[in-house]
Amino acid sequence: MGKDVIIACDFSSAEQTYEFLDRFGDRRPFVKIGMELYYAAGPQIVRQLKQRGHKVFLDLKLHDIPNTVEKAMRVLADLDVDLCNVHAAGTRKMMEAGLRGLTEGAGKEDRPLLIAVTQLTSTSQEQLAEDILIDRPMEDVVAAYAAGAKAAGLDGVVCSPLESPVVHEQLGADFLTVTPGVRLAGDAAGDQTRVTTPAKARELGSDYIVVGRSITAAEDPLVSYEQCLRDFVGDKAEA
Repeated sequence: MGKDVIIACDFSSAEQTYEFLDRFGDRRPFVKIGMELYYAAGPQIVRQLKQRGHKVFLDLKLHDIPNTVEKAMRVLADLDVDLCNVHAAGTRKMMEAGLRGLTEGAGKEDRPLLIAVTQLTSTSQEQLAEDILIDRPMEDVVAAYAAGAKAAGLDGVVCSPLESPVVHEQLGADFLTVTPGVRLAGDAAGDQTRVTTPAKARELGSDYIVVGRSITAAEDPLVSYEQCLRDFVGDKAEA
């Protein structure tokens, strides 16, 4: 997979999701299924979107004891998603267990990509210190979590575009950065604190951007999606 825009389908039902995606005609954008939609529609929504031809990022952010995460990943592997994640804060042992379960569950070499969430893009430097009791700079924390994810054998991390440069500098260009917290210029930041535009994310080296409300709440989602593609992927953006 190359650089791409992933649309965060944060809807509360399968019907809303299909109605939204039908507005794209024959286009089959890469989509993210988060907790809201997965809990509402269950694993069947993943299967149906895959059948429709979409790449799927299953964003459940698993964070539990290693045995539980390993077993959960073994089950999730059957959904044949393209990308899924765990929380890096669950420790290297937990990430290794998740990767093991995913690999065994897939039963093939081309398992889904597995990435680790470093720090949520809604978390500010102040919250990191006051609520999580981590006094180190955000960039250092994200880089350390990313290093743990790479040591565990994962394919990359979720971070804000602002931290993509340090992750790639320290861990290599092939270690993926999947970056939410992306808004079109002029759109409200909402509950995000570490945000950039698609063009800035491209400049900072993000491999994938996750865009939600700038597309899903737009008057014409297809137009907004295509703008994100042009700004992030450039002239090579494809349908």
